[in-house]
Amino acid sequence: MRAFAVCSFAISLIFSISAHADTVWLKNGDRLTGSILLLDSGKLLLETDYAGTITLKISKVATLESKQPLLVKLDQFTSETSKELRPAPEGSVRIVNGGPEQTVELDAIQQLMVPRPIIEDLRWKGNLSFSADYKRNENSSDDYGLDINTELRHGLWRHGLDTEYDYETKNGTKKTENFEASYALDRFITERWFWKNKAKYINDHVEDLRRQHVYGTGPGFQFWDNELGAFALSGLLNHNKFKFVHGEKQSFNSGNLSWDYNRYISGKSFELYTKGEFGVPFISDIDYVLDSEAGMRYKLNSWAAVTLRAEWDKVSSKYGDLNDRRYVIGVGVGW
Repeated sequence: MRAFAVCSFAISLIFSISAHADTVWLKNGDRLTGSILLLDSGKLLLETDYAGTITLKISKVATLESKQPLLVKLDQFTSETSKELRPAPEGSVRIVNGGPEQTVELDAIQQLMVPRPIIEDLRWKGNLSFSADYKRNENSSDDYGLDINTELRHGLWRHGLDTEYDYETKNGTKKTENFEASYALDRFITERWFWKNKAKYINDHVEDLRRQHVYGTGPGFQFWDNELGAFALSGLLNHNKFKFVHGEKQSFNSGNLSWDYNRYISGKSFELYTKGEFGVPFISDIDYVLDSEAGMRYKLNSWAAVTLRAEWDKVSSKYGDLNDRRYVIGVGVGW
């Protein structure tokens, strides 16, 4: 009897899961089940438990069915949240949102995505990228780098950790060696406003500016955060501690503007991103501080990607300058 009860529960669980699965009918007669993630740029992303995330051309889709709420954008100014999607004649879908059902052409839907709640139980994402460049000629050089950035969202809190290590030698002489790590803790006050606290450490073995300790706090605003990307700006009051190559030390406060932007295009095949901060010290000895990065990731599959990025770190001061520009191609994994 106990075994029968366990089997009954398992069967009911399976049927419950399948009952909530989204269904995609293709024009060739095939039917796929899973969870709709995104429709953008004519490509539909379907997450399955048998093949990971599948990318489908919307021109090959006959119709859709979904019991989950979805944000439907029909044009630049018209969007609505559907309670469910129901099958319709080939090339169209019925949108149910509490009022009369609306039948629309699939080609007329610019974007379709799962609304992301402002407060989630748990969300963890990140990227790890490794790059290496070896040259063997009259000027031999070795250059490699490792970058890890990750973000954890839990309730009203968001944690961000970024680390980076770069090392380069040329003809046996060290040209670059630096390590950078930063940790940010955001506490959301409203759906979009948050308060940021950030700490950063930089250790450079080559440049005039050898060590940086930065501690900052201030308000931020989340413009958007959804399946297509995110954009946030923060204004921070920073306390900085600098140590230069000849032993000079400088402590000062500064006003900083930081940004963090990413955007997925072509059905999440490409990701464009930029992040960094620009600071103006409240002293005359240091003119400004810039720490910026911009790049692009191309997904090879659901977890691996090729990364192309440019970095620019610059400090202008009477004790010495830092002007470091790097252009890197690497491979990595994302989650």
